[in-house]
Amino acid sequence: MASDKAQTVGQGELALGPLSDYLKAGRPDLRGEPRARQISGGQSNPTFFLSFDNRELVLRKQPAGQLLPSAHAVDREYRVMAALADQGVPVPRMVLYEEDPALLGTKFYVMERLDGRVFHDSQLPELAQGDRAAAYHDLATVLARLHSVDVAGAGLSDFGRYGSYFERQIARWTKQWHLSKTREIPDIDALAAWLPQNIPADDRTTIVHGDYRIGNVMLHPTAPEIVGVLDWELSTLGHPFADLAHTQTLWFITPEEYGGVMGIDFAAQGLPTREAFEETYLQAAGISEGLKPFHLAFALFRFGVIFEGIAARALDGSAASTNAAEVGKLSSVLAARAADILSGDRSWKG
Repeated sequence: MASDKAQTVGQGELALGPLSDYLKAGRPDLRGEPRARQISGGQSNPTFFLSFDNRELVLRKQPAGQLLPSAHAVDREYRVMAALADQGVPVPRMVLYEEDPALLGTKFYVMERLDGRVFHDSQLPELAQGDRAAAYHDLATVLARLHSVDVAGAGLSDFGRYGSYFERQIARWTKQWHLSKTREIPDIDALAAWLPQNIPADDRTTIVHGDYRIGNVMLHPTAPEIVGVLDWELSTLGHPFADLAHTQTLWFITPEEYGGVMGIDFAAQGLPTREAFEETYLQAAGISEGLKPFHLAFALFRFGVIFEGIAARALDGSAASTNAAEVGKLSSVLAARAADILSGDRSWKG
């Protein structure tokens, strides 16, 4: 029986009695009392399955405590998914958003629970070999559909800034590099100097996910097709090739390093090459010119700085992951691979 007392669920607490009353006031079709199970937490937005007798929901809330102004923006997650519901992009159906923290201590939103599978191994070993390429084909085409959404028509014109996306991102991650660096990595310094001088002239603006990859989509329970794109915490308006290049970083990371696909036998595993994945995206997007070395170098630079931040947290003892120190070493590895991409460019390092 649910009570008004906060009940421990996994590592977090939900006042299930008041929450049940609140949800039923807005959705009187709900039956029974909710059972809750936490499925994520830590430094992310705590997420819970809510099971009523007749409906399965998901609740996602801000973590407790002092937050940075732009961090854990559950309102933005809710807004972008609600806006995309009828735009041809598979997302969960939003149920409600609550800004008042009085009920659960922080802002939260509730959405329909999708029925499907989430895989975190990029090689998709759980799938039949013939389904792996199909899943990656859908990963590319769904991303193209996201980037084709009419921003104004979806009501998202003020969801971010138009233009100059790479300039702002390079400045942001260069600043982050200087704040988090634990050692000298000349390739990162060289990238920070080269990238702002070599931004392509194309300055399109679309909705971007910010962390689009195989682990952030849900596949159909039995078919290799995406039923939901998840984790929109980093979404904004930006250049579509930032998303495409970020997705392709897994082809520059080995399975042993961070679960990538670099060095595997693609044909034997039933997985596409990076070039084949990009071609699928370009065809679906209806464009002919794909990524330039700049885009891939930027994506690896950004990822390298992120890994250096993990290394910094490992040194000061605040890292959430037990293998943070090992993962943090990838900052220099990825910077070197970005340098390799640019090695044929005469402007690279003079």
